[in-house]
Amino acid sequence: MYYLYILKCHDKTLYTGIAVNLEKRLEEHNSSKTGAKYTRPRRPVKLVYYKKFRNRSTATKAENKIKALSRIEKLKLIRTSPQPSP
Repeated sequence: MYYLYILKCHDKTLYTGIAVNLEKRLEEHNSSKTGAKYTRPRRPVKLVYYKKFRNRSTATKAENKIKALSRIEKLKLIRTSPQPSP
């Protein structure tokens, strides 16, 4: 199982990524050197959106589509998608 996720950084920017273990990856973004270079200086980050995928290929394709969206479109996606805790 792969997760596509969007994080809201402390500076209000958005970061999109994929992971196999979403909880572990969120912890890495917030407290580890293995967190993304982009998010390290923007801690703490908060999970605001995620979606499950069966394989890496489909998760990566969806990630690329979301990364191509404008900030306004990403915020609309986040607002209109109910998110249970991972």
